[in-house]
Amino acid sequence: MRTAVEAAAGEAPRPWEQERAPVLGVGVSVITLEDAVAAVEAFVRARRPHYVCITGAHGVIECRKDPELRRIHAAADLVTPDGMPLVWMSRLLGYGPIGRVYGPDLMRAVTRRSPERRLRHFYYGGAPGVAERLRERLCAEHPGLDVVGVYCPPFRPLTAEEDAAIVAQINAARPDIVWVGLSTPKQERWMAAHRGRIEAPVMVGVGAAFDFLAGTKRQAPGWMQRSGLEWFYRLCSEPRRLVGRYARIVPHFLVLAAGQLLARDGAPGAARRVADSG
Repeated sequence: MRTAVEAAAGEAPRPWEQERAPVLGVGVSVITLEDAVAAVEAFVRARRPHYVCITGAHGVIECRKDPELRRIHAAADLVTPDGMPLVWMSRLLGYGPIGRVYGPDLMRAVTRRSPERRLRHFYYGGAPGVAERLRERLCAEHPGLDVVGVYCPPFRPLTAEEDAAIVAQINAARPDIVWVGLSTPKQERWMAAHRGRIEAPVMVGVGAAFDFLAGTKRQAPGWMQRSGLEWFYRLCSEPRRLVGRYARIVPHFLVLAAGQLLARDGAPGAARRVADSG
């Protein structure tokens, strides 16, 4: 967010402070990966609580049926376009420049710059042992990387006492960035509920990035990512877990997106009105 001094000085809003593209009622930040890295670093410098939602078609569809999740996204300091469908929709609605800001790519980019900028990291989430493996791998790849703690929560809800204990643990470690790998929508709810309680200036929900960067799961080839087919690669990799999700999300998103595009009259302002009225 811009400070009062910046606003009074008439400084131009930065890309992540501009109006968001309304994709099926969810405001998507009109940014590139470079913009997202700059935003995370700006949030750290501000030393105020921020959280970042990295959202694809799955997150948008979840927001459509859950008003509270939609409000969580609206309150986020950044909602990055995690998948190419959100990038394409934003461009078709008249917004740009915008590029895919994929969770693993954002985590890699921020991590790469962290030793020089002396940023401190905490990894919260992942299956048992994944966060530890992630720390080992990234610290080996980036000498000087400062990972001040990891925690793998149980799959069940935490008790109030357990939650207070992990908040105290994270705060005692004094991270600048808490990376949250709990999957959508659990990670978004966790970040919103802990904003202000977690003293770190930034929380970023990156989902499966823990597994990909730790090497416990394989990522789709680059051409599939650029073509918007990563969901198909993941479905083939984990059919039993993901077939129900994608059988619901993919056709639902396509139908709703087509409806929004057909309803607009071609001008970005009209596209905004259509989305806001839905």
